[in-house]
Amino acid sequence: MPLADNFTKLLIRGLLAGLIAGILAGGVAYVLGEPHVNAAIAIEEASSAGGHTHGSEEAPLVTRDGQRAGLFLATSLAGLALGAIFAVVANYARRITSMAGPLLAITIATGGWLAIEAVPFFKYPANPPAVGDPDTINQRTLLWLATVILGLLAVTAAAAAAKAVSAHEFISVRIAAPVAAFLVIVAIGYVSLPTINEVGDDFPATLLWEFRLSSLATQATLWLVLGLAFAFLTERASKDAEIAKKFAIR
Repeated sequence: MPLADNFTKLLIRGLLAGLIAGILAGGVAYVLGEPHVNAAIAIEEASSAGGHTHGSEEAPLVTRDGQRAGLFLATSLAGLALGAIFAVVANYARRITSMAGPLLAITIATGGWLAIEAVPFFKYPANPPAVGDPDTINQRTLLWLATVILGLLAVTAAAAAAKAVSAHEFISVRIAAPVAAFLVIVAIGYVSLPTINEVGDDFPATLLWEFRLSSLATQATLWLVLGLAFAFLTERASKDAEIAKKFAIR
């Protein structure tokens, strides 16, 4: 990723890559996630119908058809936001690391997925609509934010460890040091944070994990495509610059 690329070009590249990633992630969420969401809602409605009623039920603010239509809008906006952040991180990282171009883009995407998705997911995995106590939503949101901060700290520690041993003669040490730093920080955080399990014993375990895996697949798609699209656009910009330079010399 040449330093000649100004920040405006990086930002446009990040927004375009983020939009592509958001649209594709929305497709994955629609194909893999929506059937499990519908099944979970059916269980919730059946449970409510079987229990005591509280008079007339209020209609939802957004219908299921509206939620499906808004799914791609939500993932596209999330992709644009992540793409902008990605460009900012790339602009800073290219100045302090020896990595460049596609390798830097893939590395940032991997670190972002680990910090923002993987670390929070394996401590507090996503739950379908029928799972969770509404009274604890604020607590669960704060704990999720705490795991995001934990993930960022762990990735930062891993990057610092990798830089510290970058000149070591053994490849095994250069690999083990950042991995160990990451795992130690995550392990300490996981032990320190409370465990929350609001899944009822009567909720189908298969449906629960299928929903969680579809959620993980959606986020993995978002970050993978973001990294690959940014890397492709970077390579293409470099090739175009080389061609333009050759013609200028002639």
